[in-house]
Amino acid sequence: MNFTNPKYFNSRESSWVDFNLRVLDEARDQKNPLLERLRFLGISQDNLDEFFNVRVATLLKKIKENAPADMAGHTPENQLETVLKKTQRLVNEQGRILNRLVLPAMQKHGIGLLKWRALTPDQKAALAQYFEEDILPNINSILVNNSKTLPFLANDSINFIARFNGRTLRSTVIIPLPEECPRVLTVPGTTNEFIMLEEVMAQFLDRCFAGQRLQEWALFKITRYMDFDINDQNTKAYKQSVLKTLEDRAHGSVIRLETTVNSNMGLINWLSDCYNLRPSHVFKLKTPLELTFVNQLIAKVVDQNDLLFEKVVPYDPQVLRENAMFDNIASNDIFVHHPYDSFNPVLRFVDEAAKDESVSAIKMTLYRVSKNSPIISSLLLAAQNGKQVTIMLELKARADEANNLKWADELEAAGCTVLYGIPGLKVHSKLCLITRIENDQKKYYTHLATGNYNDKTAKLYTDMGLFTANQEIGEDADKIFAFISGETAQPELKQLSISPNNIRTDLMKQIDQEIENAKNGLPSGIKMKMNSLSDRVMIQKLFEANAAGVKTDLIIRGICNLQAGIPGVSDHITVHSIVGRLLKHSRIFIFENAGKPKVFLSSADLMKRNLSRRVEILFPVLNPVLKESVQKIFNQFLRDDVKARMLKRHHRWIKLSKRRQTGYNVQNDLIKQQVELADERLKATGLMEQEKQL
Repeated sequence: MNFTNPKYFNSRESSWVDFNLRVLDEARDQKNPLLERLRFLGISQDNLDEFFNVRVATLLKKIKENAPADMAGHTPENQLETVLKKTQRLVNEQGRILNRLVLPAMQKHGIGLLKWRALTPDQKAALAQYFEEDILPNINSILVNNSKTLPFLANDSINFIARFNGRTLRSTVIIPLPEECPRVLTVPGTTNEFIMLEEVMAQFLDRCFAGQRLQEWALFKITRYMDFDINDQNTKAYKQSVLKTLEDRAHGSVIRLETTVNSNMGLINWLSDCYNLRPSHVFKLKTPLELTFVNQLIAKVVDQNDLLFEKVVPYDPQVLRENAMFDNIASNDIFVHHPYDSFNPVLRFVDEAAKDESVSAIKMTLYRVSKNSPIISSLLLAAQNGKQVTIMLELKARADEANNLKWADELEAAGCTVLYGIPGLKVHSKLCLITRIENDQKKYYTHLATGNYNDKTAKLYTDMGLFTANQEIGEDADKIFAFISGETAQPELKQLSISPNNIRTDLMKQIDQEIENAKNGLPSGIKMKMNSLSDRVMIQKLFEANAAGVKTDLIIRGICNLQAGIPGVSDHITVHSIVGRLLKHSRIFIFENAGKPKVFLSSADLMKRNLSRRVEILFPVLNPVLKESVQKIFNQFLRDDVKARMLKRHHRWIKLSKRRQTGYNVQNDLIKQQVELADERLKATGLMEQEKQL
């Protein structure tokens, strides 16, 4: 069969907007705690800002380059028109949810986001004094004579534009919100009532340009084009290239203008003309600009913990705290599922390596780390202790470039060998290799993961990691580092697979085996979990498996370019998406293999960029009990009928019907079961007896 028909595919950008609508559903869902619903509004805004910075910017570039249609047959112009309409609907829905659902419900709990007109005279007087003493001294008014003198404004910055009338002169002025002042202010004399900084400033704009009378004003936010590729061909000047790209991004052209319903549209139209924006790129909001302010508001609310999710307390078994990590790993493989399982064993693994006299070398890939990373501290200590420390630090990690540049300088100054990857490729794999000298021989200890070495996001993202003393895996990891450093070509590996090329090829071999098993009447089946599915070749291979009768279950959080439910093409493929309190981030690939399942974890989504333009890793779960544990977790994901949506024909996402009144929420269940599941794995790996003794 020919599986290239555009009707079999969805457009990537449109699919992403549908994902963000699923995020917005969580703000609508009354079963979520009230302040968490407010937080989901902020998440949807943050997602949308990044979407415009990168994906809309990419479409604009494709239009300029006259790029061909996508796999769904839509030209870049068609795609841009579609996503602009869908995002307009999305921001309108944000406004409806905030104003009609969330804010009224908050008011019932004594939490208010107030307008100036709702304040008492005493509160207005107190805020007027606050304006004079704290806001006005930090205001920088910028006179604008015409469009050519429009000042540079940072991406996502929020500003007033105002017109003033003097005796002989009419002036246009830009007034940025001062960064020194909090965006959310507590109303004087209250505990849980708040007012926005711009709401207060709007009352006193005439004080911002002395000697003239305020005529009209508008509030606006700009979004800049930030899809600039880093030129990494000249590795000697690589860091300078990254810095130059960051500067270019900061000064990218404006591609979106947002304003509020109470703003003067004459001023907004003048601004949109200055920025050469079409009307479809101007968004008029019924909410405050930059909804991520809700995080500030939530942080200021007191004595309302019942309106938040209960905190997840990750399980950290005592045996992993008190026994040496290398002794634990030597006894058997250890599997961790964050944030249900603590990230601390990962931190201890690196820290013990830094201090262990038997450790001779540490090699590690870093993509995104926290700003005060304990892992970086351990690596610096390891270098001070004379270990050979080799770090592949990806400077092209979007939005983390500046942070990674800082760490690169510190690591190099400490004597670490810092690698910057292979020209044309991002290194996105999550890999740490420790070399110990035991009985005068080298022994490898390896940690492989689906997510970043970031102690902060490990509390919010569901990722999986594996510690192993399997020497074949360790040898493969050592070869991967040799490849990343440029010492060898892409290596032949025994247990691991890496992209570019090999992960796609190896997964297709596994799918081919499932096709063969189905044809021969043997047990067959494919189960995959990932963030995004957009690689055309992999989708077509799944269509081929479907045509052979192979049942495929997909759990895809975000983008999905596969059309489901097409007879003969995708009618044996189910696609679920789970959006809940924790970000689903792990990548799992399970193949039935005639009744002897094979289980793999990966850092890679099935996207062309991951499989062709990145160094990613796919690794097997070899321990039978751990393999069974991963399968059990996947099946739990598949049971979810509370947070899960299913993809139907014509790219419709529908909530699953609930047979039970309460339904099954996989994240809540895993939080409740975290100790039980972890203890099952400890028992299987021989560590449970030691845990009991401790």
